[in-house]
Amino acid sequence: MPHAMRTPVLVHQPEPPFYLPTGNECALFEQAYRHRLPLLLKGPTGCGKTRFVAHMAARLGLPLHTVSCHDDLTAADLTGRYLLRGGDTVWVDGPLTRAVRHGGICYLDEVVEARKDVAVVLHPLTDDRRLLPLDRTGELLHAPDDFMLVCSYNPGYQNALKALKPSTRQRFLALEFGFPSEEAELQIVAEESGLPVQRCRPLVMLAARLRALKGVDLEEGCSTRLVVYAATLIAAGMKLDDAIAAAMIEPLTDDPEVKRGLLDLATVTLG
Repeated sequence: MPHAMRTPVLVHQPEPPFYLPTGNECALFEQAYRHRLPLLLKGPTGCGKTRFVAHMAARLGLPLHTVSCHDDLTAADLTGRYLLRGGDTVWVDGPLTRAVRHGGICYLDEVVEARKDVAVVLHPLTDDRRLLPLDRTGELLHAPDDFMLVCSYNPGYQNALKALKPSTRQRFLALEFGFPSEEAELQIVAEESGLPVQRCRPLVMLAARLRALKGVDLEEGCSTRLVVYAATLIAAGMKLDDAIAAAMIEPLTDDPEVKRGLLDLATVTLG
C-alpha cells in the first residue's frame, strides 16, 4: 500500500537558487516527483545539473541530500553503519537512508564513480517497490511519497569499467543536459557574476570556441561554471587576461603547448 504524501512543515523557504530553464526540464522533474519516478541527469561537467537539482528541491520545498560519488564510495556510505559513540555502538543513518526515512531528494552526483555495490542498493528504490533493505539493522524501509532519487553522470567520461549497466539505466527517467545557447548563457553568466551582459559576451564567445576543441586538444570543453568564475573575477576588478587565464585556461589543461594555443585563441577572440 503506498504511503500517504506528508504535508510539508510550513517554514520559511529561501528563494530557489537561480536557474534558467532551457527546455521542459522543470516540468519533467515535477512530473517525476509527483509520480514517484527516479530521474537520471546526463551532461558535461559544469553545465548546470547540480544547480538544477538544488533549484527544483527549493522550488518543491524538499530537503536535499547531496552525495558526491567517488571511487571509494560504498553502499554502506549511503545506507549507514554502526559507529562508536561515547562507549556505545550506535547505528548512524547514511544520506540515502535519511532521505528515505524522512522524505526529500537524494542526489547522487557522478553516480558511475561509485563502487558497483551501490547499484544493488538503488535497484529496489527505483521500481514500484521503492524499498531500502538495511541488512545490518534488519529493517526494510518503504520510501514515502515525498522521497525522490536523482542521479547524474557525465557520459563523456564513461568507459567500459565505469558505465551504468542497461539494467540500471532503464530504471530511470533520463534527461540530457548540454551547454545553454549563447543568449541563455549570457543571461546566466551576467546574473551569477554581476558583470554587465555586454562584458560577458566575449567570455561566452571564447567558451564556445574552447568547447569546439573538445576531443582534439582538450578532454573537456569550458563549462558555464568556469565562464561564471571568469566573469566574477572581472566584476571584482581583476584584469581580463588574468581572469581568463585563471578561470578558463588553466583548469582545462596542464600541457604547456596546449595552454599557449588556448591563450592565443583567447587573444584573437577577445580582440
